[in-house]
Amino acid sequence: MAKCAFLGLGVMGYPMAGHMTKAGHEVTVYNRTAAKAEAWVGEFGGKMAATPREAAEGAEFIMACVGNDDDLRAVCLGEDGAFAGMGEGAVFVDHTTVSSMVTRELWEVAKDNGFGFVDAPVSGGQAGAENGQLVVMCGGDQGDYDMAEPVIDAYAKLCKRLGDSGAGQLCKMVNQICIAGLVQGLSEGLAFAEKAGIDGRAVVEVIGGGAAGSWQMVNRYETMLDDKFEHGFAVDWMRKDLGICLATGNEIGASLPVTALVDQFYKDVQNMGGGRWDTSALIKRLKAFD
Repeated sequence: MAKCAFLGLGVMGYPMAGHMTKAGHEVTVYNRTAAKAEAWVGEFGGKMAATPREAAEGAEFIMACVGNDDDLRAVCLGEDGAFAGMGEGAVFVDHTTVSSMVTRELWEVAKDNGFGFVDAPVSGGQAGAENGQLVVMCGGDQGDYDMAEPVIDAYAKLCKRLGDSGAGQLCKMVNQICIAGLVQGLSEGLAFAEKAGIDGRAVVEVIGGGAAGSWQMVNRYETMLDDKFEHGFAVDWMRKDLGICLATGNEIGASLPVTALVDQFYKDVQNMGGGRWDTSALIKRLKAFD
């Protein structure tokens, strides 16, 4: 079992760190809001630290799941950043969805200081984190990944290295690009069924096991039909992720017309006051703009 730190106890990080303690790892947590760290220690044991640096001191593996590029830099760099407390041979594992640019930037700093950096964004949402069933897509040096993978297993149903530094983030972009189109298509299909006067539940029962079936259909169609969106992955987070996808697409010359369109649809949802609604709220936009 390993001595670990976990930085960021949001809806994903809180249960992920909990699974690490259940797997027998020694975990010290850090959260920007200390009350959340106190609650975590009360529930799972372990320790809490006042700064990322303090959490990282003596740890073999430091996991992070924060908000965006700037948040990641803040917990890694500077006098109180995790990198200042990491020892030679330690490995930093970043589960945040960020740009591949900041990933490679931090990978280089880590290498210069004698420790590893693995980009490891996740898919599976809050339910996947709570159930320890996340898909983890990784980039970085093979040796660093090989060391970190047994620890990541505590909350993963699948963990795979896709290539060098940044490859995990690029894979997550593909994931978000695919989801954007799927959710819009599902929203249009269910809204169409309602307009046509047929039972959406019966429709999904028929088509869900065929070529139209998807995770989104199986897990979201009922709440979409019930107009319930207070769960899952928030629209604000999806727009952050799609912004990364679109910026990267511009950099590499990849055309993303559907992604760009759905991103604007999510902007409409935000303007409706739905920034914290689940991403399946695209159907709510359709009905509002009907």
